[in-house]
Amino acid sequence: MGEFIGFPERCLAFLSELKANNSREWFNQRQGDFETSVREPSLAFISAAAPLLGNLSPHFRAIAKKSGGSLMRVHRDTRFSKDKTPYKTNIGIQFRHESGKDVHAPGFYLHIEPGGCFIGAGIWRPDSAALTKIRDFLIDNPAAWKKARAYAPFKKHFRLEGDKLQRPPRGYPGEHELVEDLKRRDFIACRGFDDSEIGQKAFLTMVMGGFRQCDPFMRYLCTALEVPY
Repeated sequence: MGEFIGFPERCLAFLSELKANNSREWFNQRQGDFETSVREPSLAFISAAAPLLGNLSPHFRAIAKKSGGSLMRVHRDTRFSKDKTPYKTNIGIQFRHESGKDVHAPGFYLHIEPGGCFIGAGIWRPDSAALTKIRDFLIDNPAAWKKARAYAPFKKHFRLEGDKLQRPPRGYPGEHELVEDLKRRDFIACRGFDDSEIGQKAFLTMVMGGFRQCDPFMRYLCTALEVPY
């Protein structure tokens, strides 16, 4: 695993070709190309990010492993999906909180996909206990939530996304000032960026800067979930 100097130009081309030829036969014939264009630079990025992530918060993990670490697996779980294509056509890197065991834990996220690159932060599809903690914390601490969302760098670059309920969740006031946030099933913030940025050596600095812009937002969520930030 070498020094991270940006993703190679071949990276996005490989992902585009994989999308057009999403089969085991095609992929197996190009395993070496996948390693050099996608997996090796991804692991180099994770290794380079580790000390910088530690400076932001010591409780998020950057683990440079082919499986079981921060790099999400290329194989899709097709068991419950109508789409039976075997491979993901993007790179997903998640720096999870130390308390979490899977993608539903709080974390920082990097998504690389031709025409759809973005930085993310927050918690995706938390279980009912975690979601209740966040909603209760919103009720008890609305001013701190509004302040976190109003943090200038966050407000300028990020937007809150994810699924929402159509109606207020049961047991929560429909007239509450934060009712639209109480409806959220996901608490994730995203910031898009241009495909060309992944090939630059400064890409790591840009991504970490984006994570830093989410500091008050992530601190609020971790406090709500009673985990250290």
